[in-house]
Amino acid sequence: MKLGAFSISLSVKDLNTSKAFYEKLGFSHFGGSMDKNYLIMKNEDSLIGLFQGMFEGNLLTFNPGWNSSAQPIKNFDDVRSIQESLKANEITLMSEADSETKGPANIMLTDPDGNVILIDQHV
Repeated sequence: MKLGAFSISLSVKDLNTSKAFYEKLGFSHFGGSMDKNYLIMKNEDSLIGLFQGMFEGNLLTFNPGWNSSAQPIKNFDDVRSIQESLKANEITLMSEADSETKGPANIMLTDPDGNVILIDQHV
């Protein structure tokens, strides 16, 4: 199963403070905007999403169809195919993609320790 680019999405209290902290670790602004209350920060192939007021807790995020530079890739497993594989392996999903659609969609699940995983396809 190809899950795509990996990042961690952090729920932050103060976007400016978090941005400054991760810049000190060598991350730079890659996407998002302060006006939209989220930033994507990048350090080589490592991505961190900083989200203020959008969700509680942190998310492990996978983006099928994207590489670590958010560029589309040709060969990837569609989120609906991933969904079917997970269900066939008796993984309970918190939310599902409409299997009758194509293109952007997402699913959510939790690992055995309650960590939330978002599989978010943008292409």
